[in-house]
Amino acid sequence: MSKINGSERSFTFGGTTKSGINSDPCSRAWVEVDSKAIENNSRIFKNFVGQDCLLMAVVKADGYGHGAVTVAKAALIGGADSLGVATLEEGIELRKAGLNCQILILGNLINSEELSTSFYWDLVPTISGIREAIICNNIAENNHKKFVIHLKVDTGMTRLGCNCDEVKELVARIDNLESLSLEGIYSHLASADTDLINQSLTSLTQIQLNRFKKTLKNLGERSNFLRRHLANSAGTLSDKQLHFDMVRVGLSIYGYLPIRGFQSDLNLKPALKVKARVTLVREVQNDVGVGYGHLFKTKRKSKLAVVAIGYADGISRSLSGKISASIDGVLVPQVGAIAMDQMVFDITAKPEIKVGQVLTLLGTDGENFISPHNWSDLSGSIPWEVLCSFRNRLPRVVT
Repeated sequence: MSKINGSERSFTFGGTTKSGINSDPCSRAWVEVDSKAIENNSRIFKNFVGQDCLLMAVVKADGYGHGAVTVAKAALIGGADSLGVATLEEGIELRKAGLNCQILILGNLINSEELSTSFYWDLVPTISGIREAIICNNIAENNHKKFVIHLKVDTGMTRLGCNCDEVKELVARIDNLESLSLEGIYSHLASADTDLINQSLTSLTQIQLNRFKKTLKNLGERSNFLRRHLANSAGTLSDKQLHFDMVRVGLSIYGYLPIRGFQSDLNLKPALKVKARVTLVREVQNDVGVGYGHLFKTKRKSKLAVVAIGYADGISRSLSGKISASIDGVLVPQVGAIAMDQMVFDITAKPEIKVGQVLTLLGTDGENFISPHNWSDLSGSIPWEVLCSFRNRLPRVVT
């Protein structure tokens, strides 16, 4: 545990609690995660979709950089019914942390070793064809126990999943495998974010929805015994006809809307802050070059603050000279090239800043809110990538 401003906070490195590494995890730079915000956002979405629809919290990529175990526990407290991960290892991490809810692996597992491990840890694999289904059946048969699976259907993403016209025959073949329990069927939307911009379903989303509905209709009564799910965060927010039996909410569980400017009354709370301490303050004259390549030169006598965080921590070098940080509610611009371990801020407008003070690079500080959308707009990226970029050498401090 660590104390900041008098309150106790736990911290992790790479998702695993450590001790003895550093007496103060906040001595350099860290990611601060508000677990109550995750819990609150989960509760908001559970109320939004209603009691007839299940909520899956997607916690892949180490909980979008927030710490998968922290996020998973908070989301479940808030009302999430299940969890979604991308890899076998991510699922095992949650099981080792004592989480007993259903966990769906959204990526394809392709060999018997992986699927046997999934079975051992009671994880639900995604199946895209009969080959993996037969492997799962053989594993379950040898262990005298049913293997629960979900079938993925490609309705237009052109990624994982079987073709829609194969589903009826494939489900029949799976149902003939006595040790399998086909519990769910799902697909993934390719342009739901655009639906939020247009405030209506795009032609592609409508095509995918129609294909999914037709696929379910072709299954007849069998469809009624499957957990049907299609919507991601954007799909969940854009149209309730996309909800079916369950929604899979990722980005918005963490407090962010998929599209900047989308109007929502859900009052989601961003759960993440990226903070770093000033390690050196210096004064320089006019026309002094700063950092690699002297990409920035001072235009006046300036006061600069060096902060020990850089692209090795997950802050893209493409953001060099484009972002600002907030300290005591005042924005200060970053100048020069972002280096592997350090960056520089021009604090001339707030010259009283001292070594050891904390800058907020992402998140809320006073009236300032710096969003992952700000960074993604400036770097030509997306907020998902921004959040998933923070490296494990940044401690996650849980509040």
